This record gives sequence, structure tokens and C-alpha cells, in this order.
Amino acid sequence: MRADKKNKLLQRRRWRIRKKIAGTRQRPRMSVQFTGKNIYVQIIDDDLGVTLASVSTLQKSIPEREKLGANVVSATKIGKIAAETAKSKGVEHVVFDRSAASYHGKVKALADAAREAGLKF
Repeated sequence: MRADKKNKLLQRRRWRIRKKIAGTRQRPRMSVQFTGKNIYVQIIDDDLGVTLASVSTLQKSIPEREKLGANVVSATKIGKIAAETAKSKGVEHVVFDRSAASYHGKVKALADAAREAGLKF
């Protein structure tokens, strides 16, 4: 499949998901994005259009960040850190946005770790 067609299909999937998911101040959106090497998580208030908190494998405040990558072990650690960061900002409930990724493997590990750390979906 050509790269441009693949990107168009990916964008359509994202739009289809985003039509159904919106974050508010009481329940912000937890957006998860995986690249080939890194993991990015943002807690977003869509009503105001602001990011309340963000965590990634590139942040200098994360311990042993050189060893983290886009795998299940790193997703678990980032999920816990994202939940702790969100709770420190006063966020208890979120809407999970998987950004067109299938809910298994890394995405599921990140969501389960965030739930265990006390974030409610």
C-alpha cells in the first residue's frame, strides 16, 4: 500500500474516533500517541483547547529515560507516571483517546497502568 493512501486511511480513523470523543474540564481527554521510538500522553481539555498535563519518554524528569522506548514495559511506566501527573493537576476521571491504535499490547498496558495508579476511565 502506498504511503499517502496509508496516511489518509489513518487520518480518517483518527477523525472517526475524535467525532465520538471529547474532553471537558471535569473529564479531560487522555490522548496517547506511539511512534517507532517514543510514547506521548497528553491530558487535554477540549472545551478550552488547552493541555493540562503531558508525559513522554523524552522528558528529562523521568528516571532511566535512556532505556525507555515504544514497548509494553515503557508503556506501563509511562501510564503510571501519566496518572500521577494527572492526579497532581486535580484530574481524577478521563476519556481515553487511543488515536486510531488498536486496543491491545502497548495501548492496553498503558491504560491498565493508569487505571491501577488511580485514574478512572
